[in-house]
Amino acid sequence: MKEINVKSIMVPLGEYGTVSENATLYEAVLALEEAQKKADQDREKHPTTLVIDKAGRIVGTLDQWDVIKGLEPKFRPMETLKETSRFGFSPEFIKLMMEGHSLWRTPLMDICKKADDIKVKDIMHSISAGYLDEETSLDKAIHQLVISSRHSLPVSRGNDIVGILHLSDVFKEVCDRIKACRV
Repeated sequence: MKEINVKSIMVPLGEYGTVSENATLYEAVLALEEAQKKADQDREKHPTTLVIDKAGRIVGTLDQWDVIKGLEPKFRPMETLKETSRFGFSPEFIKLMMEGHSLWRTPLMDICKKADDIKVKDIMHSISAGYLDEETSLDKAIHQLVISSRHSLPVSRGNDIVGILHLSDVFKEVCDRIKACRV
């Protein structure tokens, strides 16, 4: 089969909504909703909003995971706890540790206040590293997605970000290739 590159399956930046890093969670939700309305009908909708700084540069992304985790501030320090599993701690031990921190007991309480108080810069995923060049092969891109444990990665042309590669688009391409096989 023909080798394809990231450029052929990435989502161009123009299909995304943007929000300032200083915006509230409420404003980010509105931007995401607006971008979804404008999305290409032939393409799966991607629940991601691009985060821009004062100069208009893309500095991060905000997706469903970021929003849900952002509603419970105690999740932020727990991110490093997940890393302890590679040191032999069992899932049960980690679960007990998380329960001990009272995670996700009332994150929806006062959600309106939280949506107005939480700043995007505090919950976004920074894209300071992990770019894929648009000419990167799909094989290498899959490797980078797996290593990064993210659902999407920015795609660059030179120093400019030109699109986002989503796991769902990669998965669709892989499935299409599998279905094209003779078994």
